[in-house]
Amino acid sequence: MKFGFFVPQGWRFDLVGIDPADQWTTMKDLALHADAGSWESIWVYDHFHTTPEPSDQATHEAWSLMAGLGAVTSRVRLGQMCSCMSYRNPAYLAKVAATADHISGGRVEMGIGAGWYEHEWRAYGYGFPEARDRLGMLREGVQIFQQAWTKGISSLDGKYYQVDGAICQPLPLQQGRSGIPLWIAGGGEKVTLKIAAQYADYTNFLGDPETFKAKSDILRGHCETLGRDFAEITRSSNFNVLLGENEAEVAEKVKAWEARLVPHLGAAKAAEVVAGGVDGPTSLVGTPDQAVEKLKAVEALGMTYAIGYFADAAYDRASIELFESKVMPEFA
Repeated sequence: MKFGFFVPQGWRFDLVGIDPADQWTTMKDLALHADAGSWESIWVYDHFHTTPEPSDQATHEAWSLMAGLGAVTSRVRLGQMCSCMSYRNPAYLAKVAATADHISGGRVEMGIGAGWYEHEWRAYGYGFPEARDRLGMLREGVQIFQQAWTKGISSLDGKYYQVDGAICQPLPLQQGRSGIPLWIAGGGEKVTLKIAAQYADYTNFLGDPETFKAKSDILRGHCETLGRDFAEITRSSNFNVLLGENEAEVAEKVKAWEARLVPHLGAAKAAEVVAGGVDGPTSLVGTPDQAVEKLKAVEALGMTYAIGYFADAAYDRASIELFESKVMPEFA
């Protein structure tokens, strides 16, 4: 199994209390830690405002971070989970990604999805199209990506995007099936997973065993319909992670997480957010042995790539280090 983790960028109130002037250093140092270790990848979110509520707290922009992290690291792969197709013209985003691929020496992963955070969309003047239209934009944009990254030029007279000879040179350093590897994120059964079956190198959907199996079966069905080899697609999931050596240590870490959120969300909302992270279907909050047990269950269903969100990463690397020393070796 391969492992990645999210670099805290503020979106989930995970840089609060750190001076904005020091936040890049915090992110960079975590990226360098991953680069020096056995992590396969580091990730950021493509969002502009904090969640679950917008606030005046920092949220650093994803593709600026791709370039910056690509410049300071040398080995670890770099992804976004996931870029929102409609936040940037896809021909432009293909160019941005190709440039970041050169900066990083060929280490960019393109996570892409239809987008969902309505407040953010409207705040930035994008409106908020119906889901069918956002998914239509995703499908057309992925086609533009593939043309740009494999042919160096893209043209599409689509319903949502009109591109006429948009040049993408130099080509990305990576020249796989899609040029830059494509991660189609989301578990929508009729459209998103069908797009994934046609175009994706990787998928990303919920990692609890019941949901993961159901989505995998639907993806397999779409692949069979399209004549795509299901085995070509790597299936991944994201997990909320806080680890302690024992239950008491875990409880202290959960308490500290909630305390950081209270000044910004209020006591009730902070408790709700933390409860969702601790008790939700993708929780790896607990001891290393408990995390291994949960990951083994979904690994048996074909998940071979896990990406962890460590809520305390900017403040304390103990959870990350426990994961490195006691969880990852179980999947070597």
